[in-house]
Amino acid sequence: MTDISANLTLPFLLPAQAQKHVTHNEALSILDHTVQMVLQADDAVLPPVAPLEGQTWALGVGTTGDWSGQDGKIACYCDGGWLFVAPSEGWTAWHVQQGCLVVCDGSGWAPADRAMQNLDGVGIGTSWDSYNRLAVAAEASLFTHAGGGHRLSVNKSSVSETASLVFQSNWSGRAELGLAGGDDLTFKVSPDGLTWKTALAANAATGAVTVPMVTSGSVLVADGEVGVIAAPTAGGMVMIIASDSGVAIPTHAGSFAYSSGGMPGLTGLGVGPDMAALGATVLSGTTGAVGQTSVAAIAGGIAVENRSGHAQRYAYTFLCGNG
Repeated sequence: MTDISANLTLPFLLPAQAQKHVTHNEALSILDHTVQMVLQADDAVLPPVAPLEGQTWALGVGTTGDWSGQDGKIACYCDGGWLFVAPSEGWTAWHVQQGCLVVCDGSGWAPADRAMQNLDGVGIGTSWDSYNRLAVAAEASLFTHAGGGHRLSVNKSSVSETASLVFQSNWSGRAELGLAGGDDLTFKVSPDGLTWKTALAANAATGAVTVPMVTSGSVLVADGEVGVIAAPTAGGMVMIIASDSGVAIPTHAGSFAYSSGGMPGLTGLGVGPDMAALGATVLSGTTGAVGQTSVAAIAGGIAVENRSGHAQRYAYTFLCGNG
């Protein structure tokens, strides 16, 4: 049997020992200073001028004066002198200057909340797993501001990966909002968690918003040239209007029913006097009359011929089914 305890190095009373009260009181002093320990400071090297009975300091490297040669120990002011105790990894104390609990890590003292860093997972009201490292079971979750605002970031490693929010019904996906396999923002829906359709998309490069049932955009066509508008589906309705104020805009406008599949066709539903529906006629740039805009269906899209006299931008909107 050793003369001291394993953890706090408390001296044991020994058989036939004289003045047992001295050994006993030394053990009590060590307990009094290290249990519920309060550190005035850590990395201390210079003894204070007027320490108070019971105060303790965690010593750093290069101790001087009455602390000389006691690097890394706990200095306890006791009975007008200094008692030194070597701390072990895992000891905790209240740090007066920092106003928090600190833990001995074997080489120094660090805030106890460091133990909350780099956790494998956290489960609140439920259990986390290797895929869902953060799991919360609650009626609501609140993320509020510290200062003026609050930002929630969802990051992915590369363009082809996914960063999104998935909304489920009985653990089966029904909607997904985010960057799914690209950098365009998409909002997708599903009736069963297996088949997904894009209900809304925002192009990352241009900011243009596409709704599969309503697709809008514009095409710039030089005078005497033919521009091509890709059709989102093989059939539907498209509205086209010249957006340059250099012409009489209402007259260069029209709405058309179209087919851009195996047998292209186009029928004017409401067409201005300076816009012509030419069905499936192949437009060359000089097919229509001078001063006129001509429109025809082609495989996969709509052809627009500009003979207005100068370059013209045509805005378009498709109304069609979702593919």
